[in-house]
Amino acid sequence: MTTGTGQRFFISYAGADRLWAEWVGWHLERDGHHVELDVWDWRTGDDFVQRMDEGLKKADAVVALFSKSYFEDGRWTQEERSAVVARRDRIIPLAVEPLSNHDVDPLLASKVRKNLHGLDRTAAVAALREAVGGGGRPTAAPAFPGDGPVDDAVLPQSPQPPLPGTTERPALWNVRRENRDFSGREAEIVQLRAALLSGRHSAVYALHGMGGIGKTQIALEYAHRFAGQYDLVWWIDAEQTDQIPVHYTELADRLGIAVREAGAEHNARTLLAELRTRRGWLIILDNIEDPDQIEPWLPEGPGHVVITSRNPNWRRLAQPASLDVFTRADSLAYLRTRVPGIAEEQAETLAKELGDLPLALAQAAGVIENGMTVDRYRRLLNDSTGRILREGEVPDYSASLAAAVGIAAARVSDERRASAALLQVAAFLGPEPIPTEWLEVARPRLTTIPGDAGDLMWTRNTLEPLRRYGLARIDAEALQIHRLTQAVLRDQADPAQTGALHDDAAAVLAAAAPGDPQTPANWPTWATLTAHLTAEHIDVTARVGLRATLLDAVHFLIRSGRPRPAADLAAELRTAWTSQSGPDDADVLTCTQYLGHATSDVGDIRGARPIIEDAYARRRRTLGDDHPDTLQSANDLGAILSGLSEDVQALSMCEDTLARRRGVLGDDHPDTLQSAANLAISLAKLGHYRQAHAAAEDTLARQRRVLGDDHPDTFRSASHLADLISDLGDKAEARRRNEDILARCRRLLGDDHPVTLEIAHSYAGDLYVLGEYEDARRRYEDNLARRRRVLGDDHPNALTAAHDLARSLLALGRPKEAHELEEDTLARRRRLLGDDHLDTLRSVRGVASILRSQRAYPAAAKLLEDTRTRQIRTLGPDHPETRITTNTLAETYRAMGLKNKANQLQSGKKPKRRFGRKRR
Repeated sequence: MTTGTGQRFFISYAGADRLWAEWVGWHLERDGHHVELDVWDWRTGDDFVQRMDEGLKKADAVVALFSKSYFEDGRWTQEERSAVVARRDRIIPLAVEPLSNHDVDPLLASKVRKNLHGLDRTAAVAALREAVGGGGRPTAAPAFPGDGPVDDAVLPQSPQPPLPGTTERPALWNVRRENRDFSGREAEIVQLRAALLSGRHSAVYALHGMGGIGKTQIALEYAHRFAGQYDLVWWIDAEQTDQIPVHYTELADRLGIAVREAGAEHNARTLLAELRTRRGWLIILDNIEDPDQIEPWLPEGPGHVVITSRNPNWRRLAQPASLDVFTRADSLAYLRTRVPGIAEEQAETLAKELGDLPLALAQAAGVIENGMTVDRYRRLLNDSTGRILREGEVPDYSASLAAAVGIAAARVSDERRASAALLQVAAFLGPEPIPTEWLEVARPRLTTIPGDAGDLMWTRNTLEPLRRYGLARIDAEALQIHRLTQAVLRDQADPAQTGALHDDAAAVLAAAAPGDPQTPANWPTWATLTAHLTAEHIDVTARVGLRATLLDAVHFLIRSGRPRPAADLAAELRTAWTSQSGPDDADVLTCTQYLGHATSDVGDIRGARPIIEDAYARRRRTLGDDHPDTLQSANDLGAILSGLSEDVQALSMCEDTLARRRGVLGDDHPDTLQSAANLAISLAKLGHYRQAHAAAEDTLARQRRVLGDDHPDTFRSASHLADLISDLGDKAEARRRNEDILARCRRLLGDDHPVTLEIAHSYAGDLYVLGEYEDARRRYEDNLARRRRVLGDDHPNALTAAHDLARSLLALGRPKEAHELEEDTLARRRRLLGDDHLDTLRSVRGVASILRSQRAYPAAAKLLEDTRTRQIRTLGPDHPETRITTNTLAETYRAMGLKNKANQLQSGKKPKRRFGRKRR
């Protein structure tokens, strides 16, 4: 039966709603319409945008399946969103789950939608037909009623898909009760369903992953969710492969094809023969260890097989899919369901500490439900991990996490002792990937691992059992063990062997060679190594052989824009090494140098000063004034003086350090170029723009030659040179340069690296001085948000962004917002930097400018008079900032009608205004 003239429909849907899309498409085509549905009509490799555009152009209307997933951020490509919304006059919205108008895209919220959810099959078909225009006049004579019902006379060859959401169990069913606490995994279930419906004669899908990751739970959920789509669903616990014929015999008996006296193997083969010709069946083989052993018993035919296994080696027999831990969102949703009232922060921390492992989350929820607080559970998780991971009611899992790990580890040990030994060593490293190259280099020094250290196939042969039993994720370059698996293994380790295991773990770390910690290309490897060095399962501070590596790790953290962890690690090392070697030890002093640098980068410039002064004094006394280490401390002290607005002293120290470095290291050494770049910054802060320009231009040319165009130091120098070009009058050229530098910096370092944020701030300043206030405001706003998130609300760089955002708001005629923001910035700067700091005085001047814009001239003049007095005392009358304040105060006097007072005050030409750049 048709619903009138056939139409062409394009079905738009979210991936999670594929079953609804196929159900709707089937019924529309059954009623004589033509449907464009991606999973039916598009092939792998097709151009998505082109196929979508063609389908929309041909379609008379778009059938849009509204659900929460449909409107989630990221659901659409921009092209699909634009195309569908553009055709909203020809959209037929069908709601497949309950929605409020808040859930729907505002551009589509006004469309009247037809609900399909909550209806039985007949009502849903009727609602669909009504939505697409059914009920109109027929174009052909109706069928003679005496011929009987005609609805099913035109059924296609394929069986009608059941209404999504229906869960009628087939008569042949042995699956245990569903897990009512099942949560998340929607993407995995959609992927499983899509694979089983891929159109092949026999669909076999293997879910593999570590124990406790939820393989069985997904298979169980799939069986219950899609029960109505099968005539037969049979679950087999397949861990003991030799018992599979027995399970098959049970099913054969239910089908009435078993011959009792024939034996299990004969009946099992009879069943397999029956399945080759039978439609609509699902066999679930749970927890298979060895693909080779199941191959003779793998069903074939027009049905579906789902396998769960720790073993990933299924590609020859099935479509394998690696299952990972929960997403953090799924972990939080699960905890909120199981532990009502849990605070968001508690749930986030607990999920992180449990590594988002489903079984661990289930165990934790079971313990907490029985009267333990979340904080108490977390303390036990840290102090008695193995003990607490044996607790918690988990009826939907076969064993606790501790038991599951123990069983798998015992099987590995039985099969290959070297693999079990390596597993124990890796348990004392971090949960991040461990490059196999480290293992290969360290192998001769690993005393706890038996076998031939020179065996070229050692790595492959040793890692494979760990992969097969789901104890580690193995790829071509690394192995990775879940943090809780490691905790159980550490808990089960022989105490008599712990010292040797620590030695071997340290040997693996010492074998790493990530390269120069200042080079961005090496940062990913350094990030991995640093995570292992700080895992705290072995005492790295007591191992002299790791000192150089640990110092480089701190340096990496500083250069990669992570000053807080850098400061924490440096402080820990400094304390430990001072007690071991004394305060004048070379490693202790390098650690002190890095601690001062990191403390400054965190934003505590005052706190950094005594740390850096201490390192400088000790190095001068023990190494002499011209030692490269002493000169590094001198360089850092000059940067601190600049950050504290002691610009004259900073310039003097920078000039002396640069001269010494040139004499000791040469003109082109990276450390010499560091001091040369800082000299250019000091000159600019004192208003010597042409000298600064010449110094910056020469330094940049040398850095490009020595470090390359894409080194962070080169980026900084290039941006500072652009700022100087603006100060000297060519503001358009400055903008062009900073725009190019910013694009390259973002590509290499990312949007949130401190160097990127510094250059993004400079580029916003270029827009401001060119009068592009709105664009400048948007960029300052983004810069402020990022700096607050990365550095903190009170970091000097965040306060600089806030100050300049207030300036742009004032320029846009929004004085109230500007005033509130500048007053807050001023209060923070006074608290952190003091009343006389240059940045504090800039904020005072900013408040005065806002008052002037509102014609509150006397109040503005009072602030400017106090600011000028402080600047003369701390900076001198000829400092650029003092001269700016003097000229602004003179303009204020003139606005008040005090022309003589203004003329007496003002002297010299108003300097070009450019805000200072932070020293390194």
